[in-house]
Amino acid sequence: MSAPRPATPSDVPEMLRLIVELAVYEKEPDAVKTSEADLDRALFADAPAVFAFVVDGDEPGELVGLAIWFLTFSTWEGVHGIHLEDLYVSPRHRGAGHGRALLARLAREATARGLARVEWVVLDWNEPSIGFYRSLGAASMDEWTAFRLDGEALAALGAA
Repeated sequence: MSAPRPATPSDVPEMLRLIVELAVYEKEPDAVKTSEADLDRALFADAPAVFAFVVDGDEPGELVGLAIWFLTFSTWEGVHGIHLEDLYVSPRHRGAGHGRALLARLAREATARGLARVEWVVLDWNEPSIGFYRSLGAASMDEWTAFRLDGEALAALGAA
């Protein structure tokens, strides 16, 4: 098993493939609007605001997993944290420790930077992932409800 490493521009096509696989897994196959150019711009700009770790497969250029993340800020802690936007391992590569290795890499990144936490959301029906996260010592924040403002509601509020 290869260790997670920071993504490079040459990884972008495979990263997009994994993002599409994730959307299919999450029952949103038509939801991916991002392009290779979007990912390249976001991840590899002069001062990127989003970052990624990837896991190489056995074939040259093949990726089997990824973790896409960005910094958050805790006003209570007074320091940044990490929000894990996507954690995904291709189904045929699950059970080999890639997901755990990606989360461990994120934990090392947070610790090295003096960050307060790593946080993410998971779909309520995704029991395999929930069980996996709990096995690592992650705690659910059941008292919190995630909200999103997008689409027409975002435009309407922005225009107000």
